[in-house]
Amino acid sequence: MGRRSSHTPQQLRELILDAAQEIIDRSGLAGLSAREIARAIGYSPGTIYNMFTNLDDVVLSVEGRVLDALDQRLSDIPETGGNPEARLVEIAHVYLAFTREKPRLWNLLFEHHLPAGTNLPDWYQKKLEGPMGHIERALASHFPPGREADRQRTARVLWAGVHGITSLSTADKLSVVTTETAGRLIDDLVGTYLRGLHSAG
Repeated sequence: MGRRSSHTPQQLRELILDAAQEIIDRSGLAGLSAREIARAIGYSPGTIYNMFTNLDDVVLSVEGRVLDALDQRLSDIPETGGNPEARLVEIAHVYLAFTREKPRLWNLLFEHHLPAGTNLPDWYQKKLEGPMGHIERALASHFPPGREADRQRTARVLWAGVHGITSLSTADKLSVVTTETAGRLIDDLVGTYLRGLHSAG
């Protein structure tokens, strides 16, 4: 590790986030501390608090990286010829694959809680909207102008259902409730839900 003077503030922030991400990926959120980060980058723990408000600030920034990575992965999905069901199924399967690759980092988004009375920063809320926006856009043909709130709610219902399946799968608990694969359950969920939308529409 280079001397302190060899890193700009931005470089130091990235070093801290790289180290925090690696620690979480290896040991989970419980293994993260300012001391562990400092040891990994060769700086004192106080340096971390010169760059970030507190450890929660570090963790939120790592979560932002995870959300950006998922958003990019979903952006890379090829077009499906205007078939919304195929698009949604592909989004769900990419989501499942993503959560399986780095389960500790993905679970970080749901394990980490800010102190009571602390609101998520605006930048974090915008990053959350990135992955959700892919689902909303895939649903656009089911909701004419004026029904944006319905489309938004439907996107979140679908996401919650897919997330439930992926969470059971990554925790190796899916076999407790079914012998079906996570992929098959996702196909059934999306297909059944969209047929329901057609019938109701």
